[in-house]
Amino acid sequence: MTELIEQWLALPTGDLIWLAVGFGGQAIFASRFLYQWIVSERAGRSHIPRAFWYLSLAGGLTLLSYAIHRADPVFILGQTTGSVIYIRNLVLLHRHGQLEST
Repeated sequence: MTELIEQWLALPTGDLIWLAVGFGGQAIFASRFLYQWIVSERAGRSHIPRAFWYLSLAGGLTLLSYAIHRADPVFILGQTTGSVIYIRNLVLLHRHGQLEST
């Protein structure tokens, strides 16, 4: 583990920034599950709050920018597809007046 950290610290500043973008995007994306779990526990039932979709979109777009920088077609396709789904869910919530109440 120490060697890995040393390798990261030896990277040029630009690469370190992109590494931080990637980790940040992953943290945002992963936080959506923790948030959804907490909201569901408080509600006493399974519930997907609107913030779940905003966190999904923010994390997905951040990871998409990282994937584009890395020129990773698998990652780009996956994050693009996911982002379309997150946007569509937000549109549906808005269209049905649920964006403000969920």
